[in-house]
Amino acid sequence: MMLLRLRLLFSSLAGALLLFSLLCLGAQNLEDRLSLRLGGTARSAPLPSGFVIGLALVLGVLSGGSATALLLPLDEDPQP
Repeated sequence: MMLLRLRLLFSSLAGALLLFSLLCLGAQNLEDRLSLRLGGTARSAPLPSGFVIGLALVLGVLSGGSATALLLPLDEDPQP
């Protein structure tokens, strides 16, 4: 069961890294750049809008895969 959890965790991490690398390659030449407000007065660097949306997708894949791996039921004693 632990091997299954590790495989799920590794595959979600690998998928998120692959999506992130494709996102970084695809967001190179976008001209519409947005700045995010972080807290009260702090602002982020201007980022392309597609990059912001893609980053949210990558974080969703990573958190969903991690949550699935952590919430798998423990099946230590098999039922006959």
